[in-house]
Amino acid sequence: MDRMIYTALNALSNQRDQRVTQAQNLANQNVPGFRRDLNNEGEAWFAGALNTEMVRAFQTETGPAGFSEESGPLQQTGSDLDIAVIDEGYFYVRPDGIGDPALSRRGDLRRTVDGTLANGAGDTILDTNMQPVQVPEYREIQITDIGEIWVDPIDANPNDPPILVGTLATVIPDPNQQLLKGGDGQIRNADGTVPPPNQLASLSQGVLEGSNVNTVEELVNSIEMQRSFELGIRMVSTASKLDEAGERLLRAPDA
Repeated sequence: MDRMIYTALNALSNQRDQRVTQAQNLANQNVPGFRRDLNNEGEAWFAGALNTEMVRAFQTETGPAGFSEESGPLQQTGSDLDIAVIDEGYFYVRPDGIGDPALSRRGDLRRTVDGTLANGAGDTILDTNMQPVQVPEYREIQITDIGEIWVDPIDANPNDPPILVGTLATVIPDPNQQLLKGGDGQIRNADGTVPPPNQLASLSQGVLEGSNVNTVEELVNSIEMQRSFELGIRMVSTASKLDEAGERLLRAPDA
């Protein structure tokens, strides 16, 4: 009886964490380049007491959960500052302009008042030297598939050729390298660093990648999770009734 109750409560605790992950995914379904969070399956551990293992086992989380690296849908926007990584790869960003460098797929860029390129979340875009990309006022801008940024400055003569103002840093990480989301929601190596740029990613201008969250799949999982939650509550209620029935059987008869 004791094991039945604790097994059901442990399952309910795990479902709570899954609901948090699911809520995070649904909340970011319209964020460009968002990578869907995955549930942390964890491992089963036996409870110990007085240096001996007990028969009661628990499933617990073991470190941060991963995320889906599937590409999101691509949408033609025609905007000069919308860019997308085609297939594999990441940009480099500095969260809020002051954080540690991180990897990102969010390509809804804009030029700030001081000429720095940033994405829609306010993260600064970095160049191959891990410095903020600076873009002067321009009449026309072109971003090539290797990340080079060519502009026609607004004060240049119409016949002057475009000038190269920087190159976006990109990377296709080693497949054996584990990438995780940190507490700030940014993608980095497991040790908090980022892999060095290798400029292997291919970019497309005028295209924006959407979130890879599948709304229908998340809603179906939500229904299944609700049923599992109700089953867990029912198990706890049944165990309570069985325990009360056993107590009545063991109770001494009234004199």
